[in-house]
Amino acid sequence: MKLKQEIERRRTFAIVSHPDAGKTTLTEKFLLFGGAINVAGAVKSNKIRKTATSDFMEIEKQRGISVATSVMGFEYGGKKINILDTPGHQDFAEDTFRTLTAADSVIIVIDAAKGVEVQTRKLMNVCRMRKTPVMVFVNKLDRPALDPFELLDEIEQQLEIKVHPLSWPVGMGRDFRGVYNRFDHTFRSFSGTNKQTIGKLIEFTDLEDPQFQKHITPYGEHLFEELELIDGVYPDFILKDYREGNTAPLFFGSALNNFGVKDLLDCFLQVAPAPGPIQTEERLVNPWEDKFSGFVFKIHANMDPNHRDRLAFIKIASGKFERNKGYTHVRSGRQIKFSSPTSFMAEKKSVIDEAYPGDIVGVHDTGNFKIGDSVTEGEQIRFNGIPSFSPELFRYVENDEPIKFKQLARGLDQLMDEGFSVYVFKEQYRSAKDTKYYKYLEAEHGFILKEYSPMFCKMEKIDTVSLLSNVTLKSDENCHPIRSIEDDSTDDFSYFTITVPVIFNEETGEFMKRTISLTQPLKYYFR
Repeated sequence: MKLKQEIERRRTFAIVSHPDAGKTTLTEKFLLFGGAINVAGAVKSNKIRKTATSDFMEIEKQRGISVATSVMGFEYGGKKINILDTPGHQDFAEDTFRTLTAADSVIIVIDAAKGVEVQTRKLMNVCRMRKTPVMVFVNKLDRPALDPFELLDEIEQQLEIKVHPLSWPVGMGRDFRGVYNRFDHTFRSFSGTNKQTIGKLIEFTDLEDPQFQKHITPYGEHLFEELELIDGVYPDFILKDYREGNTAPLFFGSALNNFGVKDLLDCFLQVAPAPGPIQTEERLVNPWEDKFSGFVFKIHANMDPNHRDRLAFIKIASGKFERNKGYTHVRSGRQIKFSSPTSFMAEKKSVIDEAYPGDIVGVHDTGNFKIGDSVTEGEQIRFNGIPSFSPELFRYVENDEPIKFKQLARGLDQLMDEGFSVYVFKEQYRSAKDTKYYKYLEAEHGFILKEYSPMFCKMEKIDTVSLLSNVTLKSDENCHPIRSIEDDSTDDFSYFTITVPVIFNEETGEFMKRTISLTQPLKYYFR
């Protein structure tokens, strides 16, 4: 009984958008209205020294952008809220896409002046594919912005989803007076110049109130006309359509000035879904099952630079998670106990004794976990939907200081732990002064090519090597491998031999090759 009650209390959602639309500012104001913080910070401000809670990394403070997903949990309105504040920039999109697998619902933030942007469309496509319920918050109405009706049409066309405005702005830019909430039929505004606190709430429930008419002058008649038009165009809000991902409730406001934030948060608590079933390769996992199960969707190395720690973020899918209880790491088959599992408020961590479906738990990792790993009470299940990505950058890494070879290897290991799968040829020169890496960032999740020593490989003279008759590896004057693939027919092979140039003999002017036998389909190594 307690398990079901705890599940119904949970609301786990991600905030996503194009860069600079106001995700982190909205997250900060959620924490402020929820009582998790007393003073709100700013993403980047000359007047406000306190930085945003979710942007705790030094590079985030300096550049005023989110680089990694932050997890924040707090209590509000009798619910346990877990916020996932994601990066907006495309360079960090992989982290955002993986985070969406741990979210039960999503809030999309849109800049009222710019409308729907490129990254917003990509994120909406992922939500549509996963059938994740979506809410839309049109932000920055305290600045010159597009007409609200134009924004509604653009959002429906660009994001390919029906919207239902549950609030409506009164004024815009410097004349922005507040927001009328169509969900609870209340007008709210805030007074005060301090953007770090909530300020004085101005609230009206009767639209005929003379004080209300005076407050919104000269927009009174215009507001009534627009509300009448909205009531005629948009049908009644249907909760089922929202939870099935067919309709997006839409709110207007200004996160920086608190307008519309409370309306969005209160409505979200009422309509957003609790944690639901999650599909695995074997079966559908329901959250109210007695046995615990969860999956790793993020690994953050050096979260605390003073301790050089590494944390695995586990989304609980079913059952009750308990501290110091033995669980099975499905991929390795090992039994693991977690002595100090933590809950998050950005970089601040507190040890917990139990957690329930929907919660995000951090566990200290010594290299056991990889993104996508399953943790259960013994059942062999593997969760679907953790995305992997094709490589976009190919780089040659040369270690100028052989004495720091271990530090270089440790750095590459950290990249792999945080989501990269690095394809590495480690070449050890007995007569050379350096150690060279042929490194390929490969998209196949969790796959790492083992390191081979020269003593196990056959050395031959080489100019051009043919691999399985349709893959050619050549080398340039700097001994960099160059690949070319004519077709995909080699995807069907289970075993093959790869030949890579590793040494250039200066005396004879010849390249030497190394032959290594690999036991994976070719598609795991090359695109």
